[in-house]
Amino acid sequence: MEVILVRYCEIGLKSDPVRRRFESILKRNMVDMLANDSIEAIVSRSNARLYVETNDVNGAVSSLRKVFGIASLSVATICDTDIDSIRDKVTEMSKEDLQHGDSFAIDARRDGGNYGYTSMELEKVVGAAVLETNSDKGIKVNLSKPDKTIFIEVRSNKAYIFTSYIRCYAGLPLGSQGKVFAYVNDDRGVVSAWLMMKRGCKVAVSSDYGFSLLSKFDPHLKKFDPAESVPDKVLGFVSGNRLEQLDGIDNKGLPVFMPTIGMNDGTINSIVSQIMDD
Repeated sequence: MEVILVRYCEIGLKSDPVRRRFESILKRNMVDMLANDSIEAIVSRSNARLYVETNDVNGAVSSLRKVFGIASLSVATICDTDIDSIRDKVTEMSKEDLQHGDSFAIDARRDGGNYGYTSMELEKVVGAAVLETNSDKGIKVNLSKPDKTIFIEVRSNKAYIFTSYIRCYAGLPLGSQGKVFAYVNDDRGVVSAWLMMKRGCKVAVSSDYGFSLLSKFDPHLKKFDPAESVPDKVLGFVSGNRLEQLDGIDNKGLPVFMPTIGMNDGTINSIVSQIMDD
């Protein structure tokens, strides 16, 4: 059985009550994104991890990569936590993953439960079994710079085995940091709005420019009318203006956030290309 293992980073620095609230927001955002992309999945959370079960693993990975707050994903195979089950599952997987002449390493971690072995003991037992099973391929152990690394996470009374980390945008869950209005009239405005979304702000935009691009990261993205009054719950405005354009912002007495003010055009174009390719 495969499951997508979801990790966050910055959320883990928060106090327990805040972390639990942010985890709930992150889970809700994951469910919304998967539903928007027509991916059927079950999302659960336990012990500083979130787990996604689905029949469409590739589709779910593509969908979840757009969710702010997720630091990385791994498609993992699940087995029991006893050392024999883990050893057998890893050696079975290694027959396909390891090619002739490859070097490899076993990277094992536990959540601190009483499993009857340490992480180092698990690495030694599994590594020896992999080496023996693939002896005909001329493989070798390399702990510093291996060709392949097999990761094992033992947590919540299950063992998760995977071979790669899929890096995501990290940041904070969308909607965890309040609401802002963004003036979006060019690529610099798009990047400014996107960066505020990455910092957890729920953003409404002023025009159609870049709307389809930003809505990939927020299925519920909305527009606002600059001529209308600003609701009390809006924390401020977002602008992509340059230093020489500071006087051209209608902030209606609210703070103005300019996350791209120190960026040159090359950096802006690079970020736009990055988020377009997602």
